[in-house]
Amino acid sequence: MRIGVLGTGNMAAALGGAWARAGHEVFVGGRAAATAEALAGRIGAAGHGTPAQAVGYGEAVLLAVPAGAAPALAREHAGTLVGRTVVDCTNPLDPGPGGVMLTTGPGESVAGLIGAAAPGAHVVKAFNLAHASMWDHPAGTFGAIPPAVPFCADDPGAAGHVTELITGMGWSPMPAGGLDRAAYVEATAAFVIGVWWAGGSPGLAFPEPPRAA
Repeated sequence: MRIGVLGTGNMAAALGGAWARAGHEVFVGGRAAATAEALAGRIGAAGHGTPAQAVGYGEAVLLAVPAGAAPALAREHAGTLVGRTVVDCTNPLDPGPGGVMLTTGPGESVAGLIGAAAPGAHVVKAFNLAHASMWDHPAGTFGAIPPAVPFCADDPGAAGHVTELITGMGWSPMPAGGLDRAAYVEATAAFVIGVWWAGGSPGLAFPEPPRAA
C-alpha cells in the first residue's frame, strides 16, 4: 500500500517505520523539508516532501500531527483527501488538576471533526491507545496472542486498509464500531494515559475470565 504520512514526530516515525518494514511504500510529508528528509531516511521511506505531496501520494494518509491541528490540516487538503483512507492517531488531551482531560466538547471526537472538515474522506480512528514506542517492536514480541488495535470506521474499504496495516505489523485488528464511536476510543486514551502517568498499569483494569475448556 502507498501511504502518505503527515508529520515528523514520534508517531509519524514509529508507524511510518513499522509500515515501511512491513513492505508498504511510505512518503513522509512535513512543513520543514530537512526534517521530513531526515525522518524518511531514518525509517526507510520511499520518499519525502511537502504535506500536499504526502496527501496525494497513495490510498491512505496518516495524520500524525497535534490533535488540535488535525482538523484544520484536513480542511486545507480536503479536495485531495476525497476518497482516501485518512487515519487519525491523535489524542485530544491536556493535563488537568485531577488528571488527563479531553480537549474536545461533549460528544465530539477529533476523528469526527476531521471528517466534517474533509467531506468525502474516509476517516478511521486508530493507533491512539498505545505509546509510540510500542509500534517499534517486531511481530511476535508480545507472545502468541498479538495485542489489539481498536479502530472506528464507517467505510468498509477504509476499514480494510487499516486492517491490512494492523496485521502487517503483527498486531490484531479490533473493530470498535463506526466513526460515531471514536469519542469513546479517545476518552479511553485519556483514562489509559492518566493511569500511566500516575504510575499504574491500565491493563490490570480489564481482566478476562478464564476460558472454558
